Order: sequence, then C-alpha cells, then structure tokens
Amino acid sequence: MKLPRRQFIQLTVATAALPAVPQFAWAQAYPTQPVRVIVGFPAGQAADSLARIVSQAVGERLGQQLIVENRPGAGGNIGTEAVVRSQPDGYTILMEVMTSNAINASLYKNLSFNFVKDIAPVACIGGGAYVVAVNPSVPTKTLAEFVVYAKANPGKINMGSAGIGTPPHAFGELFKMMAHVDMVHVPYKGSYVPDLLSGQLQVVFSPIPTVIAHIKSGKLRALAVTSAKRSPALPDVPPVADTVPGYDASGYFGFGAPAHTPAAVVDKLNSAINASIVAEPAKAKLMSLGIDPKPMTPTEYGKLIAGETEKWAKVVKAANMKVE
Repeated sequence: MKLPRRQFIQLTVATAALPAVPQFAWAQAYPTQPVRVIVGFPAGQAADSLARIVSQAVGERLGQQLIVENRPGAGGNIGTEAVVRSQPDGYTILMEVMTSNAINASLYKNLSFNFVKDIAPVACIGGGAYVVAVNPSVPTKTLAEFVVYAKANPGKINMGSAGIGTPPHAFGELFKMMAHVDMVHVPYKGSYVPDLLSGQLQVVFSPIPTVIAHIKSGKLRALAVTSAKRSPALPDVPPVADTVPGYDASGYFGFGAPAHTPAAVVDKLNSAINASIVAEPAKAKLMSLGIDPKPMTPTEYGKLIAGETEKWAKVVKAANMKVE
C-alpha cells in the first residue's frame, strides 16, 4: 500500500524521534542512584573540602547523595584517569582542581588520557587566590621583606607543595622567576601543612581553604594573595602584584564527567551545581574559604579550561618543570 506523501513524512519523523525518547526520559529521571565524586587529592585539602560542600548542596537539589571518594596521587592524575575510564552515565564525576589539570596537560608527557578531550566540562565552582603563607619563624612581616630575605638566603628557604606540577608548585615557580629568588621546592604526596607548622618548611603558595584556620589562629603568617585583587577571605592581605608587578595566579575548581556523557545529564548537573553555589549555605561557605562562585555553562567552562591550559604550558616550559 502506498501512503500519501503527508502521512509518509509524519510517520518518518515519528519513527526517527523514537530512539531519542527513552534517552530523554532517562536523563529526566537522572539520578536514580548515588553519584560518585572522585577527588584526586587527599582528604583535608582544598579540593576535598570544596567537593564536600558543593556535593551536599547538589545532592539535596537532585534528591540523591553525592559520595566523595578520594583517589590521590600524581598531581591529581590518578583520580582523573579513574573518571576517564568510568562509564559515561553521569554516576561518576570528577572534582577538578582545574588549574592542576591544566598544568598537568603539558607537564606529563605520557598521560594515558587527554584532559581536554576525555573529560567533558560540566560546571565551574569558582576561582580564587592562593595565599603566600610562612611559618612565624621566618623574620619577615611583608612580602617585600620576604623577597629581600630570600635574596639574602639563596637556596635556604624550603617551599612546600602538594607535588610536582600542582598549583602550589607552579604558583611558586612563577613567583621565583618574577621576583628573581632561589627557593628549594619540596613536593609532598600528602599534606604539607604539618611541616609548615613545625617550621621544616618556611613558605607555601597554598589554597586559602587549606591554611586559613592556621592563619586566623596565628600559627601561620599570610604575606600576600596570588590573585590580582584582594581576597574576600583575607581582606587585609595584599596581592603579590603589589610587590611583584604583573604577578597573577588564581586557582579554579569545577566538575567534569567522562567524555560522551549524555548532554542532557551534563546540563542537569550544570543547572544543579550553578544553583547550589550561589545559594546559601554553600555560597557563604565557599566565600569564607576564599572561593568566588562562578556559575558557567559547560561551553564557557570549557573555554576557561583551554585558556588556563595554554597559560600554564608557558610556565612549565619557562621554569623547566619536570616530573621525577
């Protein structure tokens, strides 16, 4: 039987739409089970703290628990690879220390994944300054005094970091180059805070959430923040650029998912995350830790990732940063 042209077109359109219906319905129902949030850094560090704050808020909006799972090592690469290898169904996502991921893209020559291609951008949590924090035994009250002290003591100041190529390392290397000082980099697999408190380390370029409690208690001294402007979390602390003109280094945090995760799932996560980071109590918690919430679309966040990857590739090359 030959169908009239109009009926044939209607039937063809309806048939073509059928495969999309179950996927759309599935995405609308998502999530139907808890979502794993992989953090590539140890518990207690900034990424872990932020992941737990945002995960709780997002979980309440989605009606499912977001379970934080720490997979530390290799500057965050172990956690990232775990997400790359997981099913692209939205039930395993990555808490990104995006600046670290951007640095790793040029620092590691033999990664089994391509961060830009293999992790789909989901949402930006926000960005913020790091803080130049010193043990009180360091005889300097300002960053200008610290530069003078460092130049008078080349190779005698230990600068801690969360590992080779992590933001604390890269931010410190950028400072060393621009301030023309020589400090010894000491990478840690775990937390550098205990050795900073004991005085075995003299200085760190640390995420504010990691050390802010010790700064407020007087156990550490804040000399400067790394962003171009002051941080709301430490309003009395000047930017590095006041002493070293042109210095600007901010850390960004966000969420990613395995490539090929359905767009509808990514959009649903993006919407929930964006709403959560600008609403109380998550917003106040983030800002108290020095993170300025920055809602973005997945496309906008992807552009930020690309720009940061290009910026830090230049620093990695100029500082001759290499993983051991």
